[in-house]
Amino acid sequence: MGSFEAIQTTLVMLHLLVCGLLAVYGLHRYALVYLYYKYRRNAVEATEPPTELPVVTVQLPMFNERYVARRIIEAACKLDYPSDRLKIQVLDDSTDESIDIVRHTCAQMRALGHDVQLLHRTDRSGYKAGALQEGLKVARGEIVAVFDADFVPPPDILRQLVGHFDDPNVGMVQARWGHINRCHSLLTEAQAILLDGHFVIEHGARNRSGRFMSFNGTAGAWRASCIEDAGGWQHDTLTEDLDLSYRAQLKGWKFLFLPQVDCPAELPPEMNAFKSQQHRWAKGGAQTCRKLLPTILKSDQPWRVKLEAFFHLTSCVSYFFILALTFLLFPALVAKVTIFNDMLAVQVAIDVSLVLLATLSASTFYVSSQRELRRDWWDSVKYLPLLMGVGVGISLNNARAALEGFLGHQSEFVRTPKFGVSDDRDTSWRGKLSSGIDPKRLQSLIEVGLAGYMMVCMFYAFMMEIWVGLFFMSLFAGGFFYVGIMSLRGQLPSGTAPFTANDSDRSTVNAQTSAITTHA
Repeated sequence: MGSFEAIQTTLVMLHLLVCGLLAVYGLHRYALVYLYYKYRRNAVEATEPPTELPVVTVQLPMFNERYVARRIIEAACKLDYPSDRLKIQVLDDSTDESIDIVRHTCAQMRALGHDVQLLHRTDRSGYKAGALQEGLKVARGEIVAVFDADFVPPPDILRQLVGHFDDPNVGMVQARWGHINRCHSLLTEAQAILLDGHFVIEHGARNRSGRFMSFNGTAGAWRASCIEDAGGWQHDTLTEDLDLSYRAQLKGWKFLFLPQVDCPAELPPEMNAFKSQQHRWAKGGAQTCRKLLPTILKSDQPWRVKLEAFFHLTSCVSYFFILALTFLLFPALVAKVTIFNDMLAVQVAIDVSLVLLATLSASTFYVSSQRELRRDWWDSVKYLPLLMGVGVGISLNNARAALEGFLGHQSEFVRTPKFGVSDDRDTSWRGKLSSGIDPKRLQSLIEVGLAGYMMVCMFYAFMMEIWVGLFFMSLFAGGFFYVGIMSLRGQLPSGTAPFTANDSDRSTVNAQTSAITTHA
């Protein structure tokens, strides 16, 4: 065997190894679907709120949320809960004109009789985790609910959550995320299915089968003593929610997931906002893996809990495998028609890796979630190719994030830009793209370049009559192209002046803020 053939053989073996590793994570998705249905009788049932409702503090963490600050504060004040047993904390670290909007809204709500406290920090130490921890110092009651600024909690959500804390072992109750603007665009449709799969199947399977699940940072409630017992909110990762969740469950606290409780939120309608969110989640997941996985594996937890925690916390490595599979595809195709032309077993292995292992597990996982949630679930099936394409397209973004997390690269908490979208027809966000999105133009150009590379692979496969795998290659090409082009489009200047509070708002604010603001 010549040196060139040896290199080709090595690359093909690497290709098959990467496919095998991806297949392991694909099998894990099958396992989650299996656990979900096996333990469906263990689903948490709805409970009646207790006769004497507990005191609840609602925390609203935010940072420069000019477009959604008023909406979330007003929604919190509309919660169907006795006013003497409800305290609302607005944890605002804003550095722009958002603080004027927040102060004005808080003043209005206090004038209407609501117990609204504004905690405005000027140093933003610890980011969201730091703000939540500061709020706990002056919280009322044993139950603390958290809602991010882009959520619109339904009025009855607290009554649906608090009854479960009658069990003294329950430390956290998580509601399911709904979607205000699900049908707004192809991107939001894909995100909605991604999140539905995470909540319905992942949370459902883990919670029902006695494995560890995570709080998602919002749309849930905590027992304050659970947070304290687990070491409080810590900010050494970008996913403080995931970090605290594992520390609390290692301490023996019980978590509950309520899929029947829907708390709607705004999906990022713009690609760079979506990538910013994904980057933070992937990097934070890698940081939490580095921080806690050794402790979890050394603990006295059952092996099934440790195994699930391993797959959960290392899931971000799949983005490395997707990128590796992308770069190794062309050498594998060349080798298939040259040195392995007469080796049927190797050819079948390459074909199977391109089709079955890469697509069927994802299809099964997400179709199952849609069947559980929607009567017209079959209508979502048409979005599966887009969903898988987007998953591939953001692999460069998320692999970079995971690498930073594993290497211990520290960075500030970058908020996901929010635009105050009200429904599927709301397109006002297009004029708000100057709201602080950090453009990664070089990364976007590389993504478009990867799309071109995959098209070369498709052309070569077509010329060599390698029909199996063309669909798979088209997913990769389309995914990289869609993510890259939409990112570049969003990085173009919008030419719209940034939002500012109007003069009447400012005059009212100046007269009222001193009486309502507490500086933490």
